[in-house]
Amino acid sequence: MHFLDQLNAASVADFVALLDGTYEHSPWIAERAAAARPFASLAALKVALARVVREATVDEQLGLIRAHPELAGKAAVAGELTAESTNEQSKAGLTACTPEEFAKLQELNAAYNARFGFPFILAVRGPRGLGLTRQEIIATFERRLRAHPDLERAECLRQIHRIAEIRLNDKCGLQPARGQQLWDWAAELARHSDDAEFLTCTYATPAHTAVAEQLMAWMRDCGFDDVHRDAVGNVVGVYHGTAGATAGQRLLTGSHFDTVRRAGRFDGRLGIFVPMLVVRDLHRAGRRLPFGLEVVGFSEEECQRFPADFLASSAVIGAFDADWLARTDAAGITLADAMRAAGLPGSNDAIQALRRDPAHYLGFVEVHIEQGPVLDSLDLPLGIVTSINGSRRYTGEVIGLASHAGTTPMGQRRDAAAGVAELILFCEQRAAAVPDVVGTVGMLEVPSGSINVIPGRCRFSLDLRATTDAARDALDADVRAKLDEICQRRGLSFTLQPTLAANAAPSHPAWQARWEAAVTALGLPLHRLPSGAGHDAMKLHELLPQAMLFVRGGNGGISHNPLESVTVDDAELAVAAFEHLIENLHV
Repeated sequence: MHFLDQLNAASVADFVALLDGTYEHSPWIAERAAAARPFASLAALKVALARVVREATVDEQLGLIRAHPELAGKAAVAGELTAESTNEQSKAGLTACTPEEFAKLQELNAAYNARFGFPFILAVRGPRGLGLTRQEIIATFERRLRAHPDLERAECLRQIHRIAEIRLNDKCGLQPARGQQLWDWAAELARHSDDAEFLTCTYATPAHTAVAEQLMAWMRDCGFDDVHRDAVGNVVGVYHGTAGATAGQRLLTGSHFDTVRRAGRFDGRLGIFVPMLVVRDLHRAGRRLPFGLEVVGFSEEECQRFPADFLASSAVIGAFDADWLARTDAAGITLADAMRAAGLPGSNDAIQALRRDPAHYLGFVEVHIEQGPVLDSLDLPLGIVTSINGSRRYTGEVIGLASHAGTTPMGQRRDAAAGVAELILFCEQRAAAVPDVVGTVGMLEVPSGSINVIPGRCRFSLDLRATTDAARDALDADVRAKLDEICQRRGLSFTLQPTLAANAAPSHPAWQARWEAAVTALGLPLHRLPSGAGHDAMKLHELLPQAMLFVRGGNGGISHNPLESVTVDDAELAVAAFEHLIENLHV
């Protein structure tokens, strides 16, 4: 009998026995999870086990953490670890530490226990499942030693769930092969970088071109019928439907392959790899769908090198601005010249010809790492995007009077920084009062500031976002009105310069429902959430119905950062969800 069938049919006692060792010395987790049976999938079981822990008391959670041994600690030296822990620490090379590494780990163990009162927990087999290096383990140890105790307790629990996930996979003989391939592709692409130390891949650089060439080679290996690089540098792969190349509609999908500076490996690129793997499986099975699949690796989304937002996806919807070609990067190179240097025509006519005819397409779907903490905090691998937030951005300056900090009475000051500080607090409170609305002052500067001078000027930025244009505009109006009121009351003046205005892109109801059906078919609970970040889908929204699927990010959901991570198991579920969507798409 299949392991999951055994679990569903077992008595509670046998259910607990079958899961013995999944969570270290903590049978109470399996006992409580048994009530949630039957489980439709192994993924559903993993979510149910994690939910038990999340709903447990703090004392029970701490007991679970303390049930785990220290890494390369006394129990390991004495041979007193469970078989599962011994296997995991061995795969990470912790049984082969140099004397210096062993001493460092003992020092870190002592410091960590003194700070938090529980052992450091890390799934040492890592997101790929093969084992972290000792250097990676020590670096993670040192980083997390600086965390807030509450955040660190939550991170320990998430690491315990990852350990349990790997142990369950071993019990079931499960290998998330497609997730492993996706992870390996991401690692391979990350070798191409503008920066020798960190992943940076900006538009039309040699690294950017090398990534495009590698993607095209992999697409051909996957069995795409047509693979090319278009006039703006997008990588396009087409897998024809049963009607062939000249008839029938296509489903458009994909994401971007450029990065921010000091980036992670999965932002954007995850959404290219997922449909590539599905096409590979279709090709290997000799199967065609009633519609074609067109996968676009958008060449630019991050706007890191040139001041031109979404230039790649803008070209696809026919909204590329010819004036962008004359814009320059920090070195004074025009966009047109950079394109030509990268082997692209740099011609507006060629770019305008890229516009897709919406009559030939069913819609646009995008898979993307969440870039936030929500799914990670809920122990959920996938989430349904309801809308991509609309936003307004400004740069501003408040002007007061620089005067002596010791001789100017508090009631006679015209403090520009204090005025902006008041605005920051109002922005925070006003945004927090409405669901799915956010406001941020991300840049703050007092030019020529001095410790003994009242700030006469203060520069700042404003980033205001909401799931609907109405909510965004209401926040915008209130913040600007408050800025005016603050400055009048404090005897200050201000300037405010708009730098970006983007409309919200709500998911198309039918396509959102298709993603929901795919996630449900995997046995996972539905969680709907907005996207606070911008995506190519918000540009395609102007031409086609669109909807997005989010994939949980590790390390608290951090993104635009080298710590960005996705497990092979979550990647496998993303591929399965995309596969379900296209297999159940009737045209």
